[in-house]
Amino acid sequence: MLMNMKDLLSVAQQHKFGVGAFNIASAEFARVVIDAAEKMRSPVILEVHPDEHDFTGDDFIYYLRELAIKATVPVVIHLDHGQTLEQIMRAIRTGYTSVMIDASALPLEENIAITRRVTDVAHAAGISVEAELGTIGVAQGSGEGGHAEILYTDPQQAEQFVNETGVDTLAVAIGTSHGLYPAGKQPKLDIERLKTIKQRLSIPLVLHGGSGNKDAEVAESIQHGIGKINISSDMKKAFFVALEAELKSGSHEPNALFIKPMESAKAIVVHKMNLFSSIGKAELYR
Repeated sequence: MLMNMKDLLSVAQQHKFGVGAFNIASAEFARVVIDAAEKMRSPVILEVHPDEHDFTGDDFIYYLRELAIKATVPVVIHLDHGQTLEQIMRAIRTGYTSVMIDASALPLEENIAITRRVTDVAHAAGISVEAELGTIGVAQGSGEGGHAEILYTDPQQAEQFVNETGVDTLAVAIGTSHGLYPAGKQPKLDIERLKTIKQRLSIPLVLHGGSGNKDAEVAESIQHGIGKINISSDMKKAFFVALEAELKSGSHEPNALFIKPMESAKAIVVHKMNLFSSIGKAELYR
């Protein structure tokens, strides 16, 4: 059941659950996430970064569309951290149902201008738009990028930004980083800032860098406006730790080699769906 982000998250917002957005860069990860969503009866977001799109090619997006159309649960195909109009147009052309324009490193007025242009183009095609205000940090092994310094989202600027751009979702900076946190470092979400932002906005908010945060804080953030939570590093780490063990065991046939790594990654996906309270929520979309 292929949907756009606005329609998917409007239901999540109404019923106060979150939806996981899982970064997909191979058929194995696509199967892991779709299989978990079907088993758990959870809506889900398949997320592809421009670098991942470059690696997999346009045909992979067509494959994701086939999986989503045939799925019996709601599925969004989302461009993660698009930074140019060219990347946005490629996503629209190849069949994404949602795009992110990330101009968060630019001054506010430039971010607004670029985002408004993308929103005009995407909305004309029925495609949802996510933007970012403030900057997300970067930890170890991140493929999604980030910034050395986290600039927290200003609630007043967030209200201005949404009013002037017409975006459907907004990624907010409340203390997270992309990638895996080093030992001894534990991020802390600024829940009070999130509450203040939500008081000013009616659209669903997005938590980037969702791997490695305390489960309790993530669950609390959903109760205060977070509708979409990005997950990449936790899932990929589980896969590749298990894959390394399989390689050491002497197995080298892909049809056998990937079974346990996919099971390990799927366990993470199911855990996140349970944490986000999205299990069983697919029935709300019928």
